Amino acid sequence: MGLEETFDQLCRQVFPDGLKAGLVTDKDGVVILKSTSKDAPLNVTDSTIPSTFAIANNQACKLGLKQNRFIVSMFDLYQVVQLDNNPLIVTLVGDATANTGLLINLGHQIVDISKPLVTALQDRQQ
Repeated sequence: MGLEETFDQLCRQVFPDGLKAGLVTDKDGVVILKSTSKDAPLNVTDSTIPSTFAIANNQACKLGLKQNRFIVSMFDLYQVVQLDNNPLIVTLVGDATANTGLLINLGHQIVDISKPLVTALQDRQQ
Protein backbone atom coordinates (compact mmCIF):
# COMPACT_ATOMS: atom_id res chain seq x y z
CA MET A 1 0.00 0.00 0.00
CA GLY A 2 1.34 3.44 -0.93
CA LEU A 3 1.69 6.54 1.21
CA GLU A 4 -1.53 8.13 -0.08
CA GLU A 5 -3.59 5.02 0.66
CA THR A 6 -2.06 4.58 4.11
CA PHE A 7 -2.67 8.26 4.93
CA ASP A 8 -6.29 8.05 3.75
CA GLN A 9 -6.86 4.83 5.71
CA LEU A 10 -5.49 6.36 8.93
CA CYS A 11 -7.72 9.42 8.55
CA ARG A 12 -10.84 7.42 7.67
CA GLN A 13 -10.47 5.44 10.90
CA VAL A 14 -10.88 8.67 12.88
CA PHE A 15 -13.72 10.26 10.81
CA PRO A 16 -16.38 8.65 13.08
CA ASP A 17 -14.64 10.23 16.10
CA GLY A 18 -14.93 13.78 14.77
CA LEU A 19 -12.04 14.20 12.33
CA LYS A 20 -13.17 16.30 9.36
CA ALA A 21 -9.94 16.53 7.37
CA GLY A 22 -6.30 15.57 7.39
CA LEU A 23 -3.70 17.41 5.32
CA VAL A 24 0.01 17.19 4.76
CA THR A 25 1.37 20.35 3.16
CA ASP A 26 4.60 22.18 2.64
CA LYS A 27 5.32 25.43 4.53
CA ASP A 28 3.61 27.43 1.76
CA GLY A 29 0.38 25.47 2.10
CA VAL A 30 0.74 23.36 -1.05
CA VAL A 31 -1.27 20.19 -0.38
CA ILE A 32 0.73 16.97 -0.72
CA LEU A 33 -1.71 14.55 0.96
CA LYS A 34 -5.39 15.15 1.69
CA SER A 35 -8.24 13.16 3.17
CA THR A 36 -11.59 14.80 3.92
CA SER A 37 -14.85 13.50 5.32
CA LYS A 38 -18.07 14.14 3.44
CA ASP A 39 -19.07 16.83 5.96
CA ALA A 40 -15.74 18.69 6.04
CA PRO A 41 -15.92 22.50 5.92
CA LEU A 42 -15.44 23.84 2.39
CA ASN A 43 -12.41 26.01 3.16
CA VAL A 44 -10.51 23.32 5.09
CA THR A 45 -7.98 22.83 2.29
CA ASP A 46 -7.25 26.55 2.05
CA SER A 47 -3.50 27.17 2.14
CA THR A 48 -3.95 29.86 4.81
CA ILE A 49 -4.21 27.39 7.70
CA PRO A 50 -0.88 25.56 7.20
CA SER A 51 1.07 28.63 6.14
CA THR A 52 -0.14 30.53 9.22
CA PHE A 53 1.06 27.62 11.35
CA ALA A 54 4.57 27.99 9.94
CA ILE A 55 4.64 31.61 11.13
CA ALA A 56 3.09 30.87 14.54
CA ASN A 57 5.39 27.90 15.09
CA ASN A 58 8.42 30.03 14.29
CA GLN A 59 7.31 32.65 16.82
CA ALA A 60 6.59 30.00 19.48
CA CYS A 61 10.12 28.66 19.10
CA LYS A 62 11.44 32.10 20.07
CA LEU A 63 10.03 31.70 23.59
CA GLY A 64 13.17 29.85 24.60
CA LEU A 65 11.35 26.61 25.37
CA LYS A 66 13.11 24.58 22.67
CA GLN A 67 11.44 23.38 19.47
CA ASN A 68 7.65 23.58 19.38
CA ARG A 69 6.23 20.24 18.22
CA PHE A 70 2.55 20.99 17.71
CA ILE A 71 -0.11 23.65 18.14
CA VAL A 72 -3.77 23.05 19.04
CA SER A 73 -6.27 25.78 18.15
CA MET A 74 -9.83 25.62 19.51
CA PHE A 75 -12.72 27.39 17.80
CA ASP A 76 -16.49 27.37 18.38
CA LEU A 77 -17.18 24.60 15.87
CA TYR A 78 -13.78 23.09 15.12
CA GLN A 79 -10.34 22.39 16.51
CA VAL A 80 -7.16 22.38 14.49
CA VAL A 81 -4.16 20.25 15.48
CA GLN A 82 -0.96 21.02 13.56
CA LEU A 83 2.35 19.20 13.84
CA ASP A 84 5.74 20.35 12.64
CA ASN A 85 7.23 17.67 10.40
CA ASN A 86 9.90 19.89 8.83
CA PRO A 87 9.76 20.59 5.89
CA LEU A 88 6.11 19.46 6.03
CA ILE A 89 3.13 20.43 8.16
CA VAL A 90 0.47 17.95 9.30
CA THR A 91 -2.92 19.64 9.79
CA LEU A 92 -5.91 17.86 11.32
CA VAL A 93 -9.31 19.56 11.54
CA GLY A 94 -11.88 18.02 13.85
CA ASP A 95 -15.13 18.86 15.57
CA ALA A 96 -14.74 21.05 18.65
CA THR A 97 -15.92 18.05 20.69
CA ALA A 98 -13.49 15.55 19.15
CA ASN A 99 -10.91 13.92 21.41
CA THR A 100 -7.84 16.16 21.07
CA GLY A 101 -5.50 13.42 22.29
CA LEU A 102 -6.81 11.11 19.57
CA LEU A 103 -6.07 13.78 16.94
CA ILE A 104 -2.57 14.34 18.32
CA ASN A 105 -1.95 10.58 18.25
CA LEU A 106 -3.15 10.45 14.64
CA GLY A 107 -0.78 13.30 13.84
CA HIS A 108 2.14 11.34 15.28
CA GLN A 109 1.14 8.31 13.19
CA ILE A 110 1.10 10.50 10.06
CA VAL A 111 4.53 11.89 10.95
CA ASP A 112 5.80 8.30 11.23
CA ILE A 113 4.44 7.15 7.86
CA SER A 114 5.70 10.28 6.09
CA LYS A 115 9.33 9.91 7.23
CA PRO A 116 10.53 8.62 3.82
CA LEU A 117 8.95 11.65 2.11
CA VAL A 118 10.48 14.05 4.64
CA THR A 119 13.91 12.46 4.19
CA ALA A 120 13.66 12.75 0.40
CA LEU A 121 12.65 16.41 0.62
CA GLN A 122 15.43 17.22 3.08
CA ASP A 123 18.01 15.49 0.86
CA ARG A 124 16.75 17.49 -2.11
CA GLN A 125 17.15 20.80 -0.24
CA GLN A 126 20.80 20.13 0.57
